[in-house]
Amino acid sequence: MSNELNACGVRAHREKENGFKIEVDPKAIAHAEAIGLAPRPKETISEIGSHGEFVRQANSFITPFGDKEGEFKAEANRFAIYWGHGCHWSNRPVIVRDILGLEDVIADVAVQGGSIYGHGFTNQKDQKDPLTGVYFLSEFYKNAKPDYKGRATTPTLVDIIEKKAVNNDYHRLSNYIEVQFRKFQKNDIDLYPVKYRNIIDEFNDWLFPTINNGHYRMAFCQSPEAYDESYEDFFTNLEKIEKRLENNRFLFGDYITDSDVRLYVTLVRWETGYYHNVGPIHQRIKDYKNIWGYVTDLFSIPTFKKYTFFEFGNRGEADLFRGYSQRIDAKRDFNVYWASDGSRKLLSNDPENVYKKHPVGETVEDYQTEISYSHWNDESWESRNPFNRTISVDPSINPIESKLRD
Repeated sequence: MSNELNACGVRAHREKENGFKIEVDPKAIAHAEAIGLAPRPKETISEIGSHGEFVRQANSFITPFGDKEGEFKAEANRFAIYWGHGCHWSNRPVIVRDILGLEDVIADVAVQGGSIYGHGFTNQKDQKDPLTGVYFLSEFYKNAKPDYKGRATTPTLVDIIEKKAVNNDYHRLSNYIEVQFRKFQKNDIDLYPVKYRNIIDEFNDWLFPTINNGHYRMAFCQSPEAYDESYEDFFTNLEKIEKRLENNRFLFGDYITDSDVRLYVTLVRWETGYYHNVGPIHQRIKDYKNIWGYVTDLFSIPTFKKYTFFEFGNRGEADLFRGYSQRIDAKRDFNVYWASDGSRKLLSNDPENVYKKHPVGETVEDYQTEISYSHWNDESWESRNPFNRTISVDPSINPIESKLRD
């Protein structure tokens, strides 16, 4: 490791290399206090159910885009997507926007965290949003709903003229972009075919709790029971995706749909960082043959690759993504959790004893033989290379046929 990394730490080095600042300008804090901006609620406190399960807050800005009265109208150069590099929810709309060729129609700004007021712009000049001049994402929420109490989330579609949050409904935001901004599309691409929208919507609504939100259910929950439940749900349904992709290049066949964008960003984030936060895992994404082929296939497409930020995989906040041992294991009753059901005794001819006795007549001197040397104690790396090993019998086979009974 370089002296620079030893001096300032890996995280600080990454922040430096990627242009991040972790200090929030006092002017921004003073501004937030002056306008009465509320501190950002913590998911692990405000969104925990009675059984310790994580219950994600509902999206509050869900007015659709459309032609009906009260609905938002699609306009060029009026809206911007506020998103975060490390947030898979907010990677979705910018991917969809770029696939459809709407970059010149809908702007975007990447936010950064770093304060009690949540997402801000610490990576921008004067720590202000370059499009509107605000300090924090939550200002858009306050401007739209002065009494809003929830978290300001990414992605958020903002009216940059009125400086108000318009839509934070990640369940449907990409669909609004696909459908209502169709007239502005430069690319002849259909991610959301009319004929199959009901089917796509149904699948997306299944995908959200099982896979998309599966990590958060494991990472934010506060009880062993909730953890186990979300764990089983996530991995059971990944197996279903694995089976589905066995005979389909993409989720619905030969072509990419809105659903593929949603699944891709979750799989990438899981594989590059999320799994660190959940404790024991069934297996990594790379261990699923079909899913891994699928996600790497998508990664080969320029737009998907553009919004894949591997360097953000391990940038969890220590107070939010607390370690598995502290968050879950500390609350387990290990006397119950590790209790044996006794079935292993059935494998033994002496089930009530777990120790072998010395042979009759053996002396102390007989017992004191020389201990062999282990090459794992060698100073050379080659000797200690974990792949520099040999074994005469397959490790899955017990070479002592008598099982120590003699």
